[in-house]
Amino acid sequence: MNAFEIRGGRRLHGSITPQGAKNEALQVLCAAMLTDERVTLTNVPDIADVNALIELLQDMGVKIDRPLPNTVILQADNIDPDYFNTHSFRQKSGKLRGTVMLAGPMLARFRKAFIPQPGGDKIGRRRLDTHILGFERLGVNFDYDSDNQLFTMTAEKLTGTHLLLEEPSVTGTANMVMAAALAEGITTIYNAACEPYLQQLCIMLNSMGAKISGISSNLLTIEGVKTLSGCEHRLLADMIEVGSFIGLAAMTQSELTIKNVDAQQLGLIPDVFRRLGIELHMNGDDIFVPAQEHYRIQKFIDGSILTVYDHPWPGFTPDLLSIILVTATQSKGTVLVHQKMFESRLFFVDKLIEMGAQIVLCDPHRAVVIGLDKQVPLRGINMVSPDIRAGVALLIAALSATGKSTIQNIHQIDRGYERIDVRLNALGADIRRVALT
Repeated sequence: MNAFEIRGGRRLHGSITPQGAKNEALQVLCAAMLTDERVTLTNVPDIADVNALIELLQDMGVKIDRPLPNTVILQADNIDPDYFNTHSFRQKSGKLRGTVMLAGPMLARFRKAFIPQPGGDKIGRRRLDTHILGFERLGVNFDYDSDNQLFTMTAEKLTGTHLLLEEPSVTGTANMVMAAALAEGITTIYNAACEPYLQQLCIMLNSMGAKISGISSNLLTIEGVKTLSGCEHRLLADMIEVGSFIGLAAMTQSELTIKNVDAQQLGLIPDVFRRLGIELHMNGDDIFVPAQEHYRIQKFIDGSILTVYDHPWPGFTPDLLSIILVTATQSKGTVLVHQKMFESRLFFVDKLIEMGAQIVLCDPHRAVVIGLDKQVPLRGINMVSPDIRAGVALLIAALSATGKSTIQNIHQIDRGYERIDVRLNALGADIRRVALT
């Protein structure tokens, strides 16, 4: 088992480019199953979750070529649908949440699909209702095997319909869009997710010959077509890395330039960090964060304590609340962090408290952070990464702390961040990847 040893208290300096978007990669890799022609994806992050999905696609019969770093060429012209009913599929796909989005393409092309119980982060309940109910409206029958925790879905044909999603699920919307792209007739999806990565999926499908309108809104209209062709598609920069680097710069009092951030797709992210008092400047498609000795949390107009909470896009992404929380520990002022969507994502704050942070965990969804204004630095400790986002939040805390910290279970970090130790060390950090006995 590997761990990170971090010697904190160093100021970083230089430029860093965010990786391609993890959440987009999982969607567009699955979308390559919708055609038997070649699909070329660029700016694909070289991370554990994405590589696990690529390996699974290869096991299914998809031809994979990786001619350049961060470039993946896929051709799904010889798929074995029976592979989905094997122990190997259940074992591999059950560890990765993104495999749920294979169901839409498989139903669209082969009229049969399997979904295991979701894997991925242990951050709370992640229901499949939106997927199953949506597929049923398109004409799919399903059966649940409780012994193997596997949903089996079949359909004679997919027929367009009107879908009103009970929640704007990103993966649920992606599955409905991909299935509807090859269904008979017109499908409308209301209360659809409209995150930039979902928009990118729709743009990619249209370049393959799909007919999707309403992109960037919560009402999508998909006119089914007979077949889809190959395409070339470039992934957006990962907005979660962009936000993580902003928080890192503030916590370590560093001057950083974050390059090629796809600024038009960041939504509220820069403004929310500004409300923590962090100075940042947009220079074209780059973000410059100057070194700051102090940053003060703003209050609401009526003088009440600032609350930062997650909300479906174009609201603030839940994946950055862990970064907001850790960044606030060294601000001047108080903020309430309200994680609405997942009930286990704030449980890593006990480690920040052990490091010296002033945090009151009100309940599984809310934490009050009293900023120390850098008057009392965090101290290094030993800790374990519970999930991807909390892991990087703890890494940022360790980089700002005095002394040595050790973070175990860094596989969780590697799942979502490409060579994060190497890239941050190039800026002046001291992170060592060590093997624990």
